[in-house]
Amino acid sequence: MMDEARFNQLASAVFKRIIAAADAMDPDVLEAESTGDMVTLTSRAREKCIINTQRAVRQLWVAGMGQGIHFNYDEATRTWKDDKGRGMELLTFVADAVKSLTGQDFPYPA
Repeated sequence: MMDEARFNQLASAVFKRIIAAADAMDPDVLEAESTGDMVTLTSRAREKCIINTQRAVRQLWVAGMGQGIHFNYDEATRTWKDDKGRGMELLTFVADAVKSLTGQDFPYPA
């Protein structure tokens, strides 16, 4: 299992990318709120996608599109992958959830 400092660094980096993408959207369409260990994306209809840390197991957890998915960091691909091996990637899952909530694309800044 990765150490806490590495986990914190990786979680912070992915949270910043998600917040940056949300900040680029019209706030009347999608609001983003970050509270250290959690990012909440809320649509105009008040539906949510929530991303938070699961520190004890060094995972990120996402609730969205009627699902709760745990993601582990994969060093080989440098991405967060679902822990069930279904091939889901965290940033893609969040973008799909936002599209489902808002009808708009959710591109991440480079």
